[in-house]
Amino acid sequence: MTVRHHLTDELLLAYAAGSMDEAWSLAVATHLALCPVCRAREAQFAALGGATLEDFAPTSLADDALEACFAAIDTGSAPAAESTPAPSVYDNALPVPLSGYAVGGLERTRWQSIGGGVQQAILETGGSATARLLRIQPDSKLPHHGHRGTELTLVLEGSFHDNENTFSRGDVEIADEEIDHAPVAGSDVPCVCLVVTDAPLLFRNLAPRLAQRFFRI
Repeated sequence: MTVRHHLTDELLLAYAAGSMDEAWSLAVATHLALCPVCRAREAQFAALGGATLEDFAPTSLADDALEACFAAIDTGSAPAAESTPAPSVYDNALPVPLSGYAVGGLERTRWQSIGGGVQQAILETGGSATARLLRIQPDSKLPHHGHRGTELTLVLEGSFHDNENTFSRGDVEIADEEIDHAPVAGSDVPCVCLVVTDAPLLFRNLAPRLAQRFFRI
């Protein structure tokens, strides 16, 4: 597998800084699991951030800071760390960061048909962005649409074509307000993607506009 379409520096910097919504972090972490090039870039950004922190002068803590920390532990007031559930079925299409969100693998995912040979499964994430899995049947075309915000599409299985570009496993397509498109799935196997959006899509045709609110797209 050779990844040809990568994450932007802005996304990698935000991920390294820990300043992303859960949905965006999930998309970046899933891509990093598939792409050694972006893993190396993200490691450089993380190291740069650590070096920057070393330049700050130490800050004094309150005299009772240690006692307050132990008191919080004793009373149970400290927040418990969340754990990601382990998948019940191993699925080669799902990198580790994504496996806890699609427990049981792709075949046990609760797919919802949204028409035109396309199914979706919205993932439970916090924050304002939305993460979903899309499964698009071979040669199926997504409705022509634009964007009110940013849309990130990461291919997990199969491929899709958009204008002159082809996106396969591990590839990322990032679309914004300047891009109108109607991607088409490859002809061999269904295309499965992780898609993150931070605003509703801007559909050009009436039918998808009418269904938009129901399907949360």
